Amino acid sequence: MNTKYIDLINQTFDFPQEEFKVNKGQLHFHGIDLMQLTQQYGAPLKFTYLPQISNNINRAKQWFADAIEKHNYKGSYNYCYCTKSSHFKHVLDEALKNDIHIETSSAFDIDIIENLKAEGKITNNTYVICNGFKRVQYVTNIARLINNGHKNAIPIIDNYEEIDLLSQEIKGKFNVGIRIASEEEPKFEFYTSRLGIGYKNIVPFYKNQIADNEKVELKMLHFFINTGIRDNAYYWNELLKCLKVYTSLKKICPSLDSLNIGGGFPIKNSLGFEFDYEYMIDEIINQIKLTCEEEEVEVPNIFTEFGSFTVGESGGAIYEVLYQKQQNDREKWNMINSSFITTLPDTWAINKRFILLAVNRWQDSYERILLGGLTCDSDDYYNSEQHMNAIYLPKYNKDKPLYIGFFNTGAYQETIGGFGGLQHCLIPSPKHILIDRDADGNITTRLFSEQQKSEDLLKILGYEKQSEPVTSEGLEVAKVYN
Repeated sequence: MNTKYIDLINQTFDFPQEEFKVNKGQLHFHGIDLMQLTQQYGAPLKFTYLPQISNNINRAKQWFADAIEKHNYKGSYNYCYCTKSSHFKHVLDEALKNDIHIETSSAFDIDIIENLKAEGKITNNTYVICNGFKRVQYVTNIARLINNGHKNAIPIIDNYEEIDLLSQEIKGKFNVGIRIASEEEPKFEFYTSRLGIGYKNIVPFYKNQIADNEKVELKMLHFFINTGIRDNAYYWNELLKCLKVYTSLKKICPSLDSLNIGGGFPIKNSLGFEFDYEYMIDEIINQIKLTCEEEEVEVPNIFTEFGSFTVGESGGAIYEVLYQKQQNDREKWNMINSSFITTLPDTWAINKRFILLAVNRWQDSYERILLGGLTCDSDDYYNSEQHMNAIYLPKYNKDKPLYIGFFNTGAYQETIGGFGGLQHCLIPSPKHILIDRDADGNITTRLFSEQQKSEDLLKILGYEKQSEPVTSEGLEVAKVYN
């Protein structure tokens, strides 16, 4: 009988796969022996496999190049990385090796851009697409970037006040884009995105605030779908509505030459994941070209903003199963040595699915289980609701430690989880490992951050010994010397 865990995976999925293979009962990820990694650094741990960032960027760039050549498309393609998916320097450093551009969403993003410029990782030729609702600090930082010579910084107008706010601080002429407030899927609780300007209002907005404004030039129309690029009626309908706005604007605004089809690609969330990226890109290029030909306008340069697609598949997390609790005649709870709420918050917040596989003991028999985290919160679990199927893992054996891995976790989890800060029930953030390859293709690893210690959390909470309070007299003395 085929009762081993490896038999279950082989019978259920097309396995092994490009990034996953099993050797001597242990899982390898992109050629990395995960048990060896775990033995070296311990668990729980998180890791980032940096080469996968470049791999995905170059896959997308090649798909667009192929579609542009096939359709004899006259516009250019520009790959942007949206930093909100992961702001870490090691992520930006890897991504920027591949001749890409950047999308920002808040004021402090601009400080990161300036830091990367100082290091030579970004030049004035790099497009910086500034999205988001802009208030004082964000406007000030964008203006500083443009005033210092970064003319390829393009603020995307999100509301009717932003042009005036930017004009007050930017010296000389500057380029802008306009974000379309797309209509949301029918299942949403609201009809229209809170971000951007409505379809029907964009042409009047251009006429009223930009057409006769000698300081501002419209270069880009920004189209963003919250659910991402998917092959369904909703996406294609919204794209065609966007293209109608683009062609109407282009006829009265010669400077408009770019279309940003924001909204990312899905990433692999199970071993059974299927998505035809090449078909989607080919059809998007085709639809844009056909619409522009029908309306007799030039095709736009294409910009995309891929965040999760860029960094998501580079990340993973490894936990140890500490104990098994038999709560009734059917439910077995495998308790991990960390928390889902704190380390993979999307599993808790939006029931997001990640690939889950045993790291070791693939030759052992398996059982159906539930996974529980260490916090005292009843929602700290991972089960079939998130996982797409019932969860099966090698049978618990207190004498044979079991390690499990979650994969493609590289986008959003650290920032949503509050990396370096307080965690629910004071569960410490696990250590984080960076994995790379040297010039000869050999795997290299380095520790990016240690697991949080109690003193780290106590300091945030104010339990560290405080300095003596300053008296009013002391404040007066300080004023004199300052």
